[in-house]
Amino acid sequence: MRLNLVPAKTGLTWVKQGIRLFFRQPLAMSGLFFMFMAALSVASLIPLIGSLLALALLPAATLGLMAASKEAEHGKFPMPAILATAFRAGRQRARSMMVLGSIYAVGFILMLGISALFDGGDFAQLYLFGGRIDQEVVNDPQFQQAMWAAVLIYAPMSMLFWHAPALVHWHDVTPMKSLFFSAMACWKNKGAFLVYAIGWSALFLIIGVVVSLVTSFLGSPALAAASMLPAALVMAAMFFSSVYGTFRDCFAIDEPQPAVQVDEIV
Repeated sequence: MRLNLVPAKTGLTWVKQGIRLFFRQPLAMSGLFFMFMAALSVASLIPLIGSLLALALLPAATLGLMAASKEAEHGKFPMPAILATAFRAGRQRARSMMVLGSIYAVGFILMLGISALFDGGDFAQLYLFGGRIDQEVVNDPQFQQAMWAAVLIYAPMSMLFWHAPALVHWHDVTPMKSLFFSAMACWKNKGAFLVYAIGWSALFLIIGVVVSLVTSFLGSPALAAASMLPAALVMAAMFFSSVYGTFRDCFAIDEPQPAVQVDEIV
């Protein structure tokens, strides 16, 4: 297995590939994303352990969407069972995926714990258990500090877990090594991932503005509110459709140029 070094412009290619791949199987990809969200939401409703369970299942669920993207890329229609891909590859890999999920859950809770130092836990409680978000809460300086602290901590955490589920499943890498290799792949290709993040942020903003303008032109505030959520969910489904492309281009079994051996990074 090798780590590919890609130019910064590849980030824009990943965005385009995600959109194109989504429209190859729009019903399947949007339906699977809704199922992905529903499964995590149902898991979070379990008393006492629900939120932790949902966090622990997130890497495995993300792998399911990546597997669906891989199927769609090859012209196949991904079926709902593909979301359980992580648990259908043998006991050892399923166990490794749950270890990875447990590490993610612990890391996420620690992140929220640090954010609680800034606002007494209001942001963490809102994230884990939900609640009402109003202008007063959003404008609270302590709440904003907690939110930004969580964002700053989650950025490196996302690098650790970005490729980790795919490395565990498709390359049988141990959970701890997968975290290291994932972080290194993101760091070595930071230019491409920066362009990728900017591209998706700009696209989300543009779609939001377009939906707002169209509904404002129609003169219906209720329609604007009703349209924004479906548009955001479809955009999120497109985003998740692009994640597999980032993994495919960052890692390869062939000998790409330029490339460095993953084992040489250690």
